[in-house]
Amino acid sequence: MTALNINYRNQVLPADVSAVKEMAESTGFFYDFEIPVAVELVEDALMDQEHSEYKFLFAEVDGKPVSYTCYGHIMGTEAGYDLFWIVTHNDHRGKGIGKIILEKTHEIIKGLGGKYVIAETSGLDKYAPTRNFYLNFGYKLEAEIRDYYKDGDAKMVYIYRF
Repeated sequence: MTALNINYRNQVLPADVSAVKEMAESTGFFYDFEIPVAVELVEDALMDQEHSEYKFLFAEVDGKPVSYTCYGHIMGTEAGYDLFWIVTHNDHRGKGIGKIILEKTHEIIKGLGGKYVIAETSGLDKYAPTRNFYLNFGYKLEAEIRDYYKDGDAKMVYIYRF
């Protein structure tokens, strides 16, 4: 396998609006109503990156975003952070980019004084790879809320402590 030349940036660019939409759509994992939320968070960050509660890290290959995380401090906590989104374009899955970008996101959060990260995903069978990704990374299942997203679709809440 050829090593990828990956560049990382935390500045949100106007072109990221369409890039995030394309990445999310490519995965086949998100509900149709979730993708506009991902786009809205990018648009929010573009308005005032310094003060936005949504922070981003993008991984680029050949100048094109192929993966990103969106994270932020959990209001009302001393040192908790939410991992709102971690997405890798379907064409780049299985190459280790998701693991690397999550490691880099954790480094940033830890540098900001973060003590833990919360990640949530679905309990549906098709999300088993996502749940295993978190578990293999060292996240622990903290809670399961049955029928959260819809009947038969639980919300799985994972935590990673530094």
